[in-house]
Amino acid sequence: MPVCQKRLERGDLYTEAMTMFLLLIGAAFAAGAINSVAGGGSFLTFPSLVVAGVPAVIANASNTVALVPGSLASAISYRADIVRLSEARVKSWFLVCVAGGAIGAALLLHTSDRTFREIAPWLLLFATLLFAFGGRISVAFRGRLHSNQALMLSMLFPIAIYGGYFGGGIGIMILAAFRLYGFTDIHGMNGIKAILAGSLNAVAALIFIVAHQVAWRPTLVMMVAAIAGGYVGPVIARRMRPAVIRGIVIGVGALMTIYFFHIAPK
Repeated sequence: MPVCQKRLERGDLYTEAMTMFLLLIGAAFAAGAINSVAGGGSFLTFPSLVVAGVPAVIANASNTVALVPGSLASAISYRADIVRLSEARVKSWFLVCVAGGAIGAALLLHTSDRTFREIAPWLLLFATLLFAFGGRISVAFRGRLHSNQALMLSMLFPIAIYGGYFGGGIGIMILAAFRLYGFTDIHGMNGIKAILAGSLNAVAALIFIVAHQVAWRPTLVMMVAAIAGGYVGPVIARRMRPAVIRGIVIGVGALMTIYFFHIAPK
């Protein structure tokens, strides 16, 4: 093979690797920021990992691991809002979310890559629709669960199982539950959401790591970017119109849903 041709091939591989690298960084930073505001960051990171060549189940597990530090960074950034929205029952919510996240992660580990590729489009569709219309539902029923701890826990448990298994749209699900419970302070809600989502994702991430289901190279790259996005997100949230952010998330979710229905195994 001529030397010049080898150099061209190496150049093409380098360009492709850099493109994937920048894609993962950009997706993770945006996901960290979006998750700190409302949720839906997995619409960016999970498909990016699949496009980068990571198998679907490992991509989903790696996505969870990559975004955990971003959630914790968001909680730190929202710490003043969390203190303002003091809620004595958060401890029980935390425990339920940890248990549900562990169950969801265990279910994912018993799902084949082909089966998950068939399920993923429907999960993305469900999460996108919930993100698009969940606000109207939660507003309509706002305060109906106020002081009803049993019903609140019964909502959070399946949400946490879903979060441990897939996680797309988990933020909006938790926010919808808070609306039903009667909360109205969006920044305080986002702070507690970051704690709950971060905790269920953390236990799921630990299970995925122990099971050796993490593609570490892209995960570490995305983790650093997600931390930056998760900390900066609350600052951006206070300056951007929520409708703009929601529109971006819904648009990405719709495109990724169509894409995964197209590539899902028949």
